[in-house]
Amino acid sequence: MGEFSPIHWLIVLAVILLLFGGRKIPELAKGLGEGIRNFKEGMSGAAHTPPPPVAQPPVAAPPVTPPATPVDEKR
Repeated sequence: MGEFSPIHWLIVLAVILLLFGGRKIPELAKGLGEGIRNFKEGMSGAAHTPPPPVAQPPVAAPPVTPPATPVDEKR
């Protein structure tokens, strides 16, 4: 009673086909495959790691002009 016979597997497949329909099963299989692939890539940690940020040269500050000297109005 603990094992599945081929008849049991056929019944399970028939129920799945009735629940999801013939068009939806390939989409589900594709999504499952992509999920497994993403999981494997995530576990390896080597795939799709973002590159380190590129050091940009510092931006030069605009030149500082000395303040204007006040004009003496008493002349």
